[in-house]
Amino acid sequence: MIIPWTSLSEDALRGVIEEFITREGTEYGLVEYGLSEKVDQIRRQLREDLVRVVFDAETNSVSLVASADS
Repeated sequence: MIIPWTSLSEDALRGVIEEFITREGTEYGLVEYGLSEKVDQIRRQLREDLVRVVFDAETNSVSLVASADS
């Protein structure tokens, strides 16, 4: 189920974004970004509808997915 990111509180949205960012725990790019920069990048992707917040009722979990994949 797609959840409009604008319906989440600021704290809830930041929690979802930070959990998503720290889930992998590995850097693969040439440039390392800090957590704040990564959060800003995800927020931009949400505003541009490149990423969506998705709730999975089976696992009772929330994640971020590319819009093309949802």
